Amino acid sequence: MSNQTKWMTGLMLRILQIADDAGATKVVAWEGQGPGHVVNGVTSTYDLAMQAIAAGRSLAAQIEALGFGADIDVELAAREGRIGLPISHPDPAHFIVAGTGLTHLGSADGRDKMHKAAQAEDKPTDSMRMFLSGVEGGKPAPGQIGAQPEWFYKGNGSQLRSTGSDLVSPSFALDGGEEPELAGIYLIGPDGTPFRVGFCLANEFSDHVTEKGNYLWLAHSKLRQASLGPELLIGDLPDHVEGTSRIRRGDQVIFEKPFLSGEANMSHSIANLEYHNFKYDIFRAPGDLHVHFFGTATLSVSHGIKTEEGDVFEIDAAPFKLPLVNRLTVAAAMSVDVRKL
Repeated sequence: MSNQTKWMTGLMLRILQIADDAGATKVVAWEGQGPGHVVNGVTSTYDLAMQAIAAGRSLAAQIEALGFGADIDVELAAREGRIGLPISHPDPAHFIVAGTGLTHLGSADGRDKMHKAAQAEDKPTDSMRMFLSGVEGGKPAPGQIGAQPEWFYKGNGSQLRSTGSDLVSPSFALDGGEEPELAGIYLIGPDGTPFRVGFCLANEFSDHVTEKGNYLWLAHSKLRQASLGPELLIGDLPDHVEGTSRIRRGDQVIFEKPFLSGEANMSHSIANLEYHNFKYDIFRAPGDLHVHFFGTATLSVSHGIKTEEGDVFEIDAAPFKLPLVNRLTVAAAMSVDVRKL
């Protein structure tokens, strides 16, 4: 049985973008063990997905139709730092980066504690009310519309970083904190139909101290870089995903906690999150890519960790085989000079 045929029958196909020895990007199909296989006839994952949509095929079927070139040692490429983002857009301005919060069981606790300090009355904060609305109505029956989640915008594709790259915190930031989670990748077809390309590990890097200062600064706190894991997992996401989030400072591990994702650990279904993102016409522009962060309940800041420049974030989770690793750096101070025309 060929690799393509096995993928068609349900084994987990992963797509990566890997630089070869000459620096050219190759699209690689991988089963998570053994060698990966360079996909013929495409120069990027975006190109592959566009071809699949045009042909009316699944990604696995499109790969089968194109066939394979050379084998590639994926784990060696990871060690050598040759794995890029799992997908990118020729014009990063057409890669929309957004997400939803308070979507995971337990995710409201830290946020609720953060905001209760500024609240005199003993009643649920807006964060807890938002979370509870998801618990009550975030997993509607097929064909029904569920509760609307919290939503935020992070920027465009220029904000995205691959594994091994630095996450750069602005000089004015009060915090640079990790958010270990999963993200969905979507491509808008020629008629405005959103297609889910796959899922990847993600670090939805944010400024939690700014958010804590005033909940209305949530939008500011989210305008930060973020990183995507190396593998784009094709097909259905397991209901239960369990991983580990850790922070290394020099030779020491200063934070290590498990995190959970997948619909069994969420207060919203993925379909409900997708509906509430793509119900807006502006997010269904043909040819655009989207990454949507699904949220997390595990944050080091909730455990009293204050990150420092040079700290290294590590996120891993089954069924993903390769970790997402990024170092925290801080940008040089800059001024904004607005001139009159």
